[in-house]
Amino acid sequence: MKKLLPILPLAAAMILSGCVNLAPDYERPAAPVADQWPMGESYKTSEMKRESLPEWQDFIRDERLHKVIELALANNRDLRISALNVEKARALYGVQRAELFPTVAARASNTASDVRGGMSTTHSYTAQLAMSSYELDFFGRVRNLTEQALQSYLQSEDAQRTAQGSLIAEVAMAWLTLSADRAQLTLQEETLKSQEESFRLVEESYKYGAASQLDYEQARTTVAAARAQIASYVRAVAQDRNALELLVGAKVDEALLPETLVLDSTLPASMPDGVPSEVLLNRPDIMSAERGMISANANIGVARAAFFPSISLTAAAGSTGGAMHLSDLFAKGTGIWNFAPSISLPIFTGGANLANLRAAEASQQIAAATYEKSIQTAFREVADALATEGTVERELAARRDYAEAAGRAYELSNSRYKHGAAAYTEVLDAQRAKVSADQQLITAELARASSMVTLYKVLGGGTRIAQPAAADGKVSE
Repeated sequence: MKKLLPILPLAAAMILSGCVNLAPDYERPAAPVADQWPMGESYKTSEMKRESLPEWQDFIRDERLHKVIELALANNRDLRISALNVEKARALYGVQRAELFPTVAARASNTASDVRGGMSTTHSYTAQLAMSSYELDFFGRVRNLTEQALQSYLQSEDAQRTAQGSLIAEVAMAWLTLSADRAQLTLQEETLKSQEESFRLVEESYKYGAASQLDYEQARTTVAAARAQIASYVRAVAQDRNALELLVGAKVDEALLPETLVLDSTLPASMPDGVPSEVLLNRPDIMSAERGMISANANIGVARAAFFPSISLTAAAGSTGGAMHLSDLFAKGTGIWNFAPSISLPIFTGGANLANLRAAEASQQIAAATYEKSIQTAFREVADALATEGTVERELAARRDYAEAAGRAYELSNSRYKHGAAAYTEVLDAQRAKVSADQQLITAELARASSMVTLYKVLGGGTRIAQPAAADGKVSE
């Protein structure tokens, strides 16, 4: 029992450690946005609802795009950096959390000394368990520092989730853009063939005096313009593919690339149930902003703790002796112990502690404003996406009607010219209108396909990180 007496003060102090937390109680601010999504003519499709957002594997319906996204998730370097940042933050959190516990180390030494000119050698053996300086966290300084490290780690996870959601959307958008530019290239190639045939007919007519030189030169300009457009879209397709492969982080097989625009590559757009403030909280960037507030709250606790005493303990217990043999080290009467508490009381700091507290309080207010701005920005992004969803179908239908009418007008004007009932300028005007209408239709189809990806992204879709599979094939917790 006597051997335990020296340890009792240490045990009592450790039990009492961490009784006070000076950090303010955390309360989530009210979301500074409306209680419902915008309503009106632009937002008709916002009435589509589902219980929750689908996983990206279900949202992406085109098998080729699905495989390209899987390739990107495995190879994209930015996403890889985000994952490594999570590992780094997890390790740093472990380092900081270790300060909540005392550090105990075993020490042993043997000191040999020569006496009487080599006539004899004496040995001194020591063995002990030692606890290095351990701060008793009476005022929560260490716990709040640990809370900050935890929030930093969780923010790195949020950043990884944000990066994944953005990557999935960017890959889908790049894939769709490539498909649209390939459709534009095909359109220009078909237009060039038509214009070359028209130019051949005009050239023949010009040779025999049936067409003017003006008709001839105008026909020639349309062919040159079409060739320039083809070169432009050839370049755009190459650049689109380069952009896609940069996102993917690897070469993309041609079999996985679209030949033309795919409108049903994703599920139809829909909204998850819930008021805006609930829906937006699922976005990892909003979660990250809230963790910034929690971290700032903990920092106030650290700053407040600096006004109070800091108590540290150092202790050791073991055995020592001057025996000739190591086996005598733990013999009776060789036990030793020491217990060295210390206290540091701030008396005069030149106002540094107060300034640190004021800075921590200001940082907390900045974090709250940042969180509120993140909510407002997210609300605006969703509202914009809903406005697009509410109007893009009507625009697409109108573009189809326009392209059909322009095509019919070109056929009629071309027929009138061949029968001598119209000037060639009428044909050129109709032809330009047709090509422009077809180009705008492809652009509208791209907007239709892209709008669903955009809405999915801004609602926080695609941000769930898949857990690595365990050795037995089960997903690890």
